[in-house]
Amino acid sequence: MTRAAVHAASGNPLGAAAPRQEGPADLRLVPPALAAWAAAALATGAPGGWIAGVVLAGLALAGAALVRAALLPGPGARGVRRRVNGVAVAAVLLCAVAGAGSAWLHGADRHRGPVPGLADRYARVTVDLTVTSDPRPTRPRVHGDRLSAAGLVLDADITRVTSADGAVTAVRTPVLVFAGAGKGAEVWQRLLPSTGLRLTGRLAPPTEGDERYAGLLRVEGSGPPRTVRPPTGLQRTAGHLRAGLREATEGLPPDARALLPGLVVGDTSRIPPELHDAFTATDLSHLLAVSGSNLTIVLALLIGPPGLALRAERRGLAPRLGISLRSTALLGGVLTLAFVVVCRPEPSVLRAAACGLITLLAIGTGRRRSLIPALAAAVLLLVLWDPALARSFGFVLSVLATGALLTVGPRWSAAMRRRGVPPRLAEVLAAAASAQAVCAPVVAVFAARVSLVAIPCNLFAELAVAPATVLGFAALAVAPAAMPVAELLARCAGWPAGWIASVARTGAALPGAEAQWPGGWRGGALLAVVTVLVVCAVRRIRGHPWIAATCVVLLLLAVLRPAPFTRMVTGWPPPGWALAMCDVGQGDTMVLAAGDGAGVVVDAGPDPRLADRCLRDLGITRVPLLVVSHFHADHVTGLPGVLRGRRVGAIQTTTLQEPWEQSEFVRRTARAARVPLVRAIPGERRRVGPLDWRVLWPRAGPGLGAGGPNDASVTLLVRTAGGPTLLLLGDLEPPAQQGLSREHPALPPVDVLKVAHHGSAFQDPGLLRQVRPRLALISCGRDNPYGHPSPRTVGALRAGGAVVLRTDTDGAVAVTGAGTGLRAVPRGPV
Repeated sequence: MTRAAVHAASGNPLGAAAPRQEGPADLRLVPPALAAWAAAALATGAPGGWIAGVVLAGLALAGAALVRAALLPGPGARGVRRRVNGVAVAAVLLCAVAGAGSAWLHGADRHRGPVPGLADRYARVTVDLTVTSDPRPTRPRVHGDRLSAAGLVLDADITRVTSADGAVTAVRTPVLVFAGAGKGAEVWQRLLPSTGLRLTGRLAPPTEGDERYAGLLRVEGSGPPRTVRPPTGLQRTAGHLRAGLREATEGLPPDARALLPGLVVGDTSRIPPELHDAFTATDLSHLLAVSGSNLTIVLALLIGPPGLALRAERRGLAPRLGISLRSTALLGGVLTLAFVVVCRPEPSVLRAAACGLITLLAIGTGRRRSLIPALAAAVLLLVLWDPALARSFGFVLSVLATGALLTVGPRWSAAMRRRGVPPRLAEVLAAAASAQAVCAPVVAVFAARVSLVAIPCNLFAELAVAPATVLGFAALAVAPAAMPVAELLARCAGWPAGWIASVARTGAALPGAEAQWPGGWRGGALLAVVTVLVVCAVRRIRGHPWIAATCVVLLLLAVLRPAPFTRMVTGWPPPGWALAMCDVGQGDTMVLAAGDGAGVVVDAGPDPRLADRCLRDLGITRVPLLVVSHFHADHVTGLPGVLRGRRVGAIQTTTLQEPWEQSEFVRRTARAARVPLVRAIPGERRRVGPLDWRVLWPRAGPGLGAGGPNDASVTLLVRTAGGPTLLLLGDLEPPAQQGLSREHPALPPVDVLKVAHHGSAFQDPGLLRQVRPRLALISCGRDNPYGHPSPRTVGALRAGGAVVLRTDTDGAVAVTGAGTGLRAVPRGPV
């Protein structure tokens, strides 16, 4: 058949595809890439002797396979296949050997020299180092009653180390540098990769299991770093471009201002914790890490769809400008390298750049058949270049998502089109569903959760990703020459960026946005099995619309979680509950029922997500009053979670404003939410719905808080109409408990006692005998390092006739009934 006849018979108005371009997927590079990846992951951190044995065994087996392939007799198809198979086996073994050997060499580099030993001794050193990443802010975390200081971390290679005894050694050792926030914070934030610094600090061992660094360097002092070598010209140019984009976005609304630099160049320094949590809950966090989609959008402007690159109808700017195919590939390679420099060599960026360069090379030489070989080659090259990527969570997700888009996505899209779904919608649906199906088990391994809103949120966000990225890159490029134009472009890009942020916040605000799931490899394997079963079930029920509709309704109920449905399925909260102690880890959050959908909240716990989840589960949409017993971090850091999506009438605090940092955090958060602050006055009475309470403590006058913030805890005696009486002690220590007994000698017995200070050993026996609680509730975290609750305290409460419940073993606890019908209902640990 002639070529004209082939084109005529194709049924396509454009004719048959070029034979060099189309064809079955070329999977020959996939096994070697997977072998190198697995070997590097297993060999990272493994003993050197074990790796040497594996390398020698692999070389021997590969040699044997090659010799056997060379000696196989006979011409013909069977003989050729045997020889090809033998060579393929040898290639897989050699790639595995190369992956293990590369991991061993990189590990040896990390452990060579004096730095690891100095880190084990927590030695004080002076070092010269080269910055290898952008500084990134650390998220403060709650440690006991304190909030860790905010600071910055960056990657660096130590090139010279001077120990305390004066010994000077030239090295090249990777470390993680931590610098606390202080007077020099702005200078630290402006540091660029390739900058040379001289720092003095204390070395410490790296986090267990982290093989990327030989140690952690905590910088002494709070001043700016001492620069001994400026960054390279290339990095200065990249830094100037990134700074121009940040300047161009200054006038945007808060969400768009924070998000746009992250979408374009991966600069997430402005993204607040609550927005980051929203992206995590909706599985949109991949948008905050520059990935292949960003590079694809940039290259598509130049070359159009890669599938048309070799055809006469190829698209993009290049053919319109008359640029030849090879020149287009060369220009695309330059753009790709510039993309890596500006966006920084993060795992997803490197994977995308390697795939892009290999694909451009194939297009330029006219040998493109599929993107799968490009992905496999990229994985192989990157794992051999940096074996630490083999264990990188981001790299795994990036490769899996790309592989799903290249393999599973097209098949699902074709199946949808056969059933009448419009082509573009089918493509987007298949892309989102395939990426989520493949990546969700890996997310479950590390995060122990499943997002039920990930697919619709990704679909809605995808509508805005391309315009935000294109306009953002345009603003980035124009900013150095014409800032007003860049600001106009950034303002246009701010609309789709704000849409993406709204999608994340709306999705995360849904009650069933996230579902708890077993973590670890077992949880991941279980989710993979469930995913396969769901896919099979979807294929079988396509002819049964009523079954499909029922499944959709059940999914909506799981996401929206209407209170009657949730109570019917889970039994939580129990009907007629009067008090609920939330399971927020090592901290306190209590809710007093104040009517339909309303609750008085006492303390916010250490984690906004846990506080918000507890209030959602209880159906609380309105908080007439939020009482902050004292300003320790485990009682106030979760405040944004209580405020999220709820009407809060006022926040009442203790009179002692210590610790100052946390009290300022409460004031700042309340001011941003436009919620008034009031202070508790001893003896004051309040009533909300069925609740009536009196403030018993802290006392006024001298000596307030003499024992610290714990002794200034707001203490409430609460009575509920027809329900139990409650005594909430905050974190009072024994001296304050004794003062409470002296000032209120007529303090009556109570039904429920919120045990002070997470059930610590420091309790006043006299107060426990005086109030004689029937139920004693203790809020504490599982496996906390403080030994809470104390066995002595638990024993004393039980000896006094109290039933003791604790959140570390019982989970959240609700109290219902009164009199002889009083009971505590534990939810069980989540």
